[in-house]
Amino acid sequence: MTATGDLPAFHSALKDELTFPLAWGTSPVRDFDAWRRTARAVVEEHLLVGRQDGTPYAPEFTARSDGDGYTRELVTLSLTRYGRVRGALLTPRGAGPFPAVLLLHDHGSRFDIGKEKGVRPWYDDTRLASAEEWAGRYFGGRFVGDELARRGYVVFCADALGWGDREPLAYERQQALASTLFHLGGSLAGLLAREDVRAAGFLAGLDRVDARRITALGFSMGGYRAWQTAALSDDVAAAASVCWMTGLKEMMVPGNNTLRGQSAFHTLHPGLARHLDLPDVAGIAAPKPMLFFHGGLDTLFPADGVRVAYDKLRAVWRACGAGERLRLKTWPERGHVFDAAMQDEVFAWLESVSGAPA
Repeated sequence: MTATGDLPAFHSALKDELTFPLAWGTSPVRDFDAWRRTARAVVEEHLLVGRQDGTPYAPEFTARSDGDGYTRELVTLSLTRYGRVRGALLTPRGAGPFPAVLLLHDHGSRFDIGKEKGVRPWYDDTRLASAEEWAGRYFGGRFVGDELARRGYVVFCADALGWGDREPLAYERQQALASTLFHLGGSLAGLLAREDVRAAGFLAGLDRVDARRITALGFSMGGYRAWQTAALSDDVAAAASVCWMTGLKEMMVPGNNTLRGQSAFHTLHPGLARHLDLPDVAGIAAPKPMLFFHGGLDTLFPADGVRVAYDKLRAVWRACGAGERLRLKTWPERGHVFDAAMQDEVFAWLESVSGAPA
């Protein structure tokens, strides 16, 4: 049988077998803290890329330049032992330590810019033109990282593999990259997860940062990365995810990106769905404060999948007595965007959960 975008019969049968037996409420583990430890261990096992705790960051900082109420610098560091990564680091003026935001960029099939999707590139006019076009399309013309720095947060945003300074991919090369990593016993999604957790640890170790007040924030694939990092990192105290949450089975419908390969490999941990659904993984972050926004017109995430996910998330946060720490909202007139009004609500929420910057 040839797959033409529709689910072949055997795909449908396999999907029907997914019962997520380790999900909270289904798992035989009834103590919540024990469930969190068990579920996190299962996710860790399925990342396929080993922990990188012993790898020195060895950061190299460029000279600082002035922004609007903050300073800007580039930093090159080792998030894993496999290579160096460049990120943008913004620091408010004044006496720290400051709360911090790990800003995680989106996919969007746009690879010439990575960190520049969140932080205005002061160092490259060509990238600035691309970044301004991207900000106009998805972020209401704003650079979220710069907005946060003006509000008193240290912001760190680094290139994921294949974006910006890290040998920008062409769209069709993603599948080859994912295949290479699978053949080497790893995975693209697992490498991304390890890097994001290490980036949170880097922020926590900076003297300028209040290590108790680090939030992960992202839009689209960055939203996936934000809740995943909150689930896997003890350095992240809260997370905000915009336009990336759904039940897996509800997302696996004809025409959805998750069935096309390519970008899907950045969020695919082989075998994990035999144990946990996507919101089950996010639930490992409970009882941390978490925010999830969804655009009602967002065709990438069908409404029934969002409902399934939100119901699961509510059940987890209520189970650990932290229902008030979970904010779920659908914006009926929005599509796949993170515009100024949505940002303003996230900024207000961020101040409420992390405390106003000093």
